[in-house]
Amino acid sequence: MAHKQKRIGILTSGGDCAGLNAALRAVTHRAIRGYGWRVFGIRDGSLGLMNRPLDYVEFDLGIASGEMLRMGGTILGTINKGDPFAYPMPDGTTRDRSQEFVDGFRELGLDALIVIGGDGSMRILNKLCKQGGVPMVGIPKTIDNDVAHTDYAIGYVTALTVASEAMDRLAPTAASHHRVMLLEVMGRDVGHIAMAAGIAGGADVILIPEIPYSLEGVAGRLAETQAEGRNHALVVVAEGCKTETGHNVTHVQADGEARYGGIGQYLAARLAKMVQAETRVTVLGHVQRGGQPGPRDRMIASAFGVHAVDLIAQGKLDRMVAWQHGSVVDVPLNEVAGVTRGVDPYGTIAHTARGLGIYIGEMRI
Repeated sequence: MAHKQKRIGILTSGGDCAGLNAALRAVTHRAIRGYGWRVFGIRDGSLGLMNRPLDYVEFDLGIASGEMLRMGGTILGTINKGDPFAYPMPDGTTRDRSQEFVDGFRELGLDALIVIGGDGSMRILNKLCKQGGVPMVGIPKTIDNDVAHTDYAIGYVTALTVASEAMDRLAPTAASHHRVMLLEVMGRDVGHIAMAAGIAGGADVILIPEIPYSLEGVAGRLAETQAEGRNHALVVVAEGCKTETGHNVTHVQADGEARYGGIGQYLAARLAKMVQAETRVTVLGHVQRGGQPGPRDRMIASAFGVHAVDLIAQGKLDRMVAWQHGSVVDVPLNEVAGVTRGVDPYGTIAHTARGLGIYIGEMRI
């Protein structure tokens, strides 16, 4: 008796990052070569199944080439706003469009959906799929690396490489001009990029959302660098880091939405007066998201894509693939959705920073 040919959908949701196309390619290769299935890419995240007509493209091995592996961004497009449960309408109201998503899944005749997203996307789409009885498998991606139960998410290592290279370029100009150089990196709620890039780049100060700090503590460490005979210093700060009094630093976008950003300028203005030094700020911003994925992100994304398809074949649904201790595993989605994995203030990375004499805040150790 012939088995029904499965039809699986795949979408990217939330902010883009390097390595998404490598995951799309891996899913396509494994599904077609390994199981003879059909693969449908849903455009612009959940919106592709909510739009009428449906917005999708069928993938084949011709599309999923080696060139696709190397491409930054996502060829499917993505969205990081527009909750289907409270979708913003042109008149300013919101509408529950969740059933449109479920109906779109049924209309396309899909058997399962693979979602590539961060913690926020996993939370919303897990709820959406559970409500509509849509079988789902998750693949973690985020440059912040804050998805629970996985050591790595797609995009993090490439973003870290960009931040580390920025440190390498800032250090010589800091020394040449006897300046304190501040690098503001992405990290809305967590400081994984800031902490790792700071250690890799020889920072004197690293400030992250998870660990409180004082301006006096920062100034004290900068004064120590001068006493050690150095005429320059490097500071790394995550964009979501609060002021020393616990206030967020944000700026308002053209659409009226408040976004994190500006903590670097805030610190530079105050530290310049406290340590009598010239300060300069570099904000990396979306440079960390874009560009060609590094080899590790390509490899992790490929491994995630293959394992996600295998989970569907095994009937192991409502799971997320994860990287733990050098291997790909899978964990229940309900243990991941909406859970943030921050930097452990007492963990190995924080201990390493303190051991190197880097000021990272004032947690008791």
